[in-house]
Amino acid sequence: MPLFHIFLLAIIQGVTEFLPVSSSGHLILLPALTSLEDQGLVIDVAVHVGTLFAVCWYFRQDVGLAARGLPEVLRFRIETRGGFLALCLILATIPVMILGLIFKLLGVMEMLRSIAVIGWMMIIFGIVLYLTDRMGPQTRSAQGWTLKHALYLGLWQAVALIPGTSRSGIVISGARALGYARHDAAKLSMLMSIPTIIASGTLLGLDVVRLADWQAARDGAIAAVISFFAAWAALVFMMKLLRSVSFTPYVIYRLGLGVVLLVLAYG
Repeated sequence: MPLFHIFLLAIIQGVTEFLPVSSSGHLILLPALTSLEDQGLVIDVAVHVGTLFAVCWYFRQDVGLAARGLPEVLRFRIETRGGFLALCLILATIPVMILGLIFKLLGVMEMLRSIAVIGWMMIIFGIVLYLTDRMGPQTRSAQGWTLKHALYLGLWQAVALIPGTSRSGIVISGARALGYARHDAAKLSMLMSIPTIIASGTLLGLDVVRLADWQAARDGAIAAVISFFAAWAALVFMMKLLRSVSFTPYVIYRLGLGVVLLVLAYG
């Protein structure tokens, strides 16, 4: 794969993974709207690995806390805040894992990879993000996360399997509806992405191992490094911006892109 194509894919994935604009939707649109070939499984896994390391590094204190608490979950004996955080993250990941496996077995994902679907989801869930952000109070913090809220947000996250929805966007919408402050809603969304990316990456990685394409593996390593830096920069930008700005700029972008896609799909 040409280096420019790898660079383009890694930048798109890195920048859009944590912004509420749908990274999967943008990756599907690239080959659909250009003459570039589909990137394939290896690159898909690689750019996700890059963004995974970026979010783990950015939230390294919380990740370390949850990692230290993971043995408590395995022993079914929660004693510390780290153990509780690990349990919440696991619980929040279960819905998307179950629905994702069902979609994979039934071949549903291929049916949803269309410009029309992405366009509608961009608009519909852009409006949802706007309404929840405007109407939701800002009375809760990430420190007050509960098991009930973890499961609730996990159900919202599962909806993001539909391309164009945006995993971060739908989780942020759910968190804002529950009353979490903007910065804290984004933080919960980012933390929830870690086990989700690990689960989906492992599933795709098994297919990659079967292919045993070493040239593609080299391309994937380059893509992972680039997506890491792009994702880290996007995280820093968004988390700082949220201290003074709402999610409205992302909503405007979603609505604009959605309209353009629907015109292309039906025109």
